Amino acid sequence: MISQRKLLERLDQMLEDGINGTFEEKSFDESELSRLEAKWYRYLTSSKLAYLKTKKEQERIQEMVSDVSHQTKTPLANILLYTELLREQDLDETSRKLVEEIRQQSEKLDFLIQSLVKTSRLEAGTIQLAQVQNDLGPMVEAALSQIRPRAEEKKITLRHDKQRTIAKYDPKWTQEAVFNLLDNAVKYSPERSEIAVTMKEYEMFSSIAVSDQGIGISPEEQPLVFGRFYRGSEVRGQSGVGIGLYLTRQIIEGQGGYVTVHSKKGSGSTFEVFLPR
Repeated sequence: MISQRKLLERLDQMLEDGINGTFEEKSFDESELSRLEAKWYRYLTSSKLAYLKTKKEQERIQEMVSDVSHQTKTPLANILLYTELLREQDLDETSRKLVEEIRQQSEKLDFLIQSLVKTSRLEAGTIQLAQVQNDLGPMVEAALSQIRPRAEEKKITLRHDKQRTIAKYDPKWTQEAVFNLLDNAVKYSPERSEIAVTMKEYEMFSSIAVSDQGIGISPEEQPLVFGRFYRGSEVRGQSGVGIGLYLTRQIIEGQGGYVTVHSKKGSGSTFEVFLPR
């Protein structure tokens, strides 16, 4: 008969292998196990099968999204090209508005497809975030350069606190996360308003805060804004696909950080990214 100590050691090893994803059916012989060990064995075996099934499904979805991206790239590029050619023609006002709508919707579709590809790769773990300890300033400046033309169209002032701030982060993907926050701030801010970007260092984290003077977010909706495809009740009539904040959270949490939102309806919002130092 197996001693109690031996039984506990074997159960502990089973659980450890299950947590590490190294549990193998051949590791244990059910004929030699106690009733409790046998149940534990069957549970871990079914859990591993469920994990493998889920992983296979994730890979299938990622492959499908990549295929869609690849197959739509050329048609979308052609639509945008022909749209630009149409804009150069001598069109009446109604036709010009329709051409502009086609351009905007095509760009929206292209953005959605590319965002879905990035999201699926992040979720599947196929994208490795290469974190290096560096100043956040140059990365934030690059994100601001990206959004500046859109801000100028609405005569929005971009204010940047250029304080040197060190964090451990992936420059390329973090820039995309910060750009998404800036894009939302410009999109939902009134003309001639101001967007402020500030950076701070704490004991364990460094932060980047993007504050706007826009429409704000109600307390009920704040926990929901990072959901995939979620669009607030106040912005559903405006352009956007509702995936930017979700992608931002995936990128930041993948680096051991987190994102917060502080807002009051009608009084603007502050989204703050925290990255480990």
